[in-house]
Amino acid sequence: MDTGTALVIAVPAAVLGAAGFGLASAAQQRATHEVAVTPTLSPRLIVELLARPMWLLGLVATIVALFFQIVALAFGPLAVVQPLLVTGVAFAAVFAALMSGHRPDPLILLGALLCAAGLSTFLLLARPTAGSTDGDIDLWGGLPLAIALAVVVVGCIFYAASVEHPSRVLALALATGVLYGVTAGLMKVITGQLRLGLDEPFRHPVLYIVCIIGPIGFLLSQNTFQAGQLVAPAVAVITSVDPVVGVLIGVGWLGEELDTSPAQLAGECLAALVVIGSIALIVARGHRILRHRAAIADSAAHQLPTYLPPRRDAGVQHGRISG
Repeated sequence: MDTGTALVIAVPAAVLGAAGFGLASAAQQRATHEVAVTPTLSPRLIVELLARPMWLLGLVATIVALFFQIVALAFGPLAVVQPLLVTGVAFAAVFAALMSGHRPDPLILLGALLCAAGLSTFLLLARPTAGSTDGDIDLWGGLPLAIALAVVVVGCIFYAASVEHPSRVLALALATGVLYGVTAGLMKVITGQLRLGLDEPFRHPVLYIVCIIGPIGFLLSQNTFQAGQLVAPAVAVITSVDPVVGVLIGVGWLGEELDTSPAQLAGECLAALVVIGSIALIVARGHRILRHRAAIADSAAHQLPTYLPPRRDAGVQHGRISG
């Protein structure tokens, strides 16, 4: 198949995958607010969400999105597919607004698109050379990185459990993104092992680590959605941290190498600043929207009549007694 035909398949598949992930995030965020708040990493949250049609819609959307992502990566180069997939941030903002009966906020959409553009640029510039993913990885050699990532996750969860500040949502999102990135990085190893034989992954600890970290990351994502009132900030952080951690794992564990030329590093730093700035824009705008909605609700509550006329049946009963 020629390149043009492949892109005709890959590009729409990547866009549909991004839309699916955006829909899944918005639906799951809405569903988590329909159930009782649970402690972080409590499996009871998933049990309660299984009875929510909106959450099941998000689960189906996730599966469909993964299918389109696989199709896109099968027909198109990563340099084309990855930037399209990160537009899921914008799709999540649109779907969340429509589900809540509001119009998508232009500034949040702008922040989402800037985040996707900055992240795409960073990934294109920081794309490492292919390393070896066959067989097993040197877990001991990657121990410093593993410890650093574990400290970040535990620290974020502890911070989120200790404060009531809105920043706790970003902390949970950061921990979720780290776990998603680790899972994605280790999945590269598993796919390499599968080329050696279908039973090869079962001979190494990587598969069993993924089976533990993957579900924890998914559960933590639901805690993140439940803790936040808007989906865009959380999705922006998760989407940004996930591939960055994947790059770190590729370099630290899989033997991949980065281009560290001054021009390349300058471009990566600039792209990272765009991502950070766009997330700050989304968070600031989100807080302003929430304050505006709270002010409207408070104003409406104060305009309710303080005097309620007597019920008609009560007046009839009174007339009978007095007559």
